[in-house]
Amino acid sequence: MSQNAKEAAHRAASDAEQIAWVDEQDNLLGALVRADLRERGLIGRGTYIMLFNSAGDLCVHRRTLSKAIYPGFWDVAAGGMVQADESYAESAARELEEELGVSGVELTAHDHFYFEDTGNRLWCSAFSAVWDGPLKLQPEEVLEARFIPVEQVMQEIQQKPYCPDSLAALKRYLKAQQRDVAKNT
Repeated sequence: MSQNAKEAAHRAASDAEQIAWVDEQDNLLGALVRADLRERGLIGRGTYIMLFNSAGDLCVHRRTLSKAIYPGFWDVAAGGMVQADESYAESAARELEEELGVSGVELTAHDHFYFEDTGNRLWCSAFSAVWDGPLKLQPEEVLEARFIPVEQVMQEIQQKPYCPDSLAALKRYLKAQQRDVAKNT
């Protein structure tokens, strides 16, 4: 099976997943098929896991062209939709392992916020983790990945398409880090 066929099959299976459907206050309403949730403009739950190495560089990756939302865009976080039967933390651990092959790391929860963009309405939970091992990319979702300094990420977002939802998570994370530093000085 060619890579394009594998991506298409993966996309079809992904679109059929039962996703947590929530209201404007993040109260669980039930489960809906992902494609139906998206087409009806309803709100789901999503996770964002910013993966750093011990030097403080952030893992960025490029999404495959078969992705329903932001195809081919660069992403500053692993992550995805929370399935109907899982918590945000369970989803984060699953997505990090699926997309980047990283498991058994401590996930630190940082933020919970609402994000809305064309075709994308989510309650989001952001996490971070530190990993110095190899990455094992999921070829149906990730074209390439690399660790780069956060400063370089902030420069690249001016020149390359980056996913706005994960960028919102990163910017909120960086702002919170600055507040923490200010409090401790």
